[in-house]
Amino acid sequence: MKVGELVERSGVPLPTIKYYLREGILPPGTPTGRNQADYGPEHLRRVRLIRALVDVGGLGITAVKEVLRSIDDPHQFGHEVRGTAHYLLTRPTRADRSSPEWRQAREDVLDLIRRRGWQVYPDRPEVDQVADALHAIRSLGQDDLTTLLDTYAETVEKLAEEEVGLVMRRPDRAGTVEAVITGTVLGEAILVALRRIAQEHFSAQYSR
Repeated sequence: MKVGELVERSGVPLPTIKYYLREGILPPGTPTGRNQADYGPEHLRRVRLIRALVDVGGLGITAVKEVLRSIDDPHQFGHEVRGTAHYLLTRPTRADRSSPEWRQAREDVLDLIRRRGWQVYPDRPEVDQVADALHAIRSLGQDDLTTLLDTYAETVEKLAEEEVGLVMRRPDRAGTVEAVITGTVLGEAILVALRRIAQEHFSAQYSR
């Protein structure tokens, strides 16, 4: 297809397509003449993946580059690429992590991980993020909410097992690696939105 058809089929404007080409996140097409090239289905798929990561996943172009670099690296497999995706999704925080109360919250998170038997690095940033939230909840006097920690863990454990199993059963590496990214980034968007929908439903039940 010509670039015009790529624009039409992807719904992405030509200046944006050219920007992706300049940034190297969209591979160049096959040259057919001066300033002309042909593009294949793989280009259309890549453009759609980029848009999904940006529009739904909320990633910036720099993060998208890192994600796509992992996808295109033949030496990286699902576990390593998932780590890249998790790292890129981790948002910076301004939480004060110097107090004894915060350190206790982090130890409580690590205790939860040990009780669940999860095989994870204890210094991964998500551990600190959970501790941030746990500490904030306690500082607000909302201690009853901390009783949900085990419920959260049980729920996401079941979900994660299904997600990883589904992806890793794919027969080809490319499909597996891409699914790791889409499942992590876009699956997170689905999970957050569905949780809020369900909360509205149960809130309405209490309002009757």
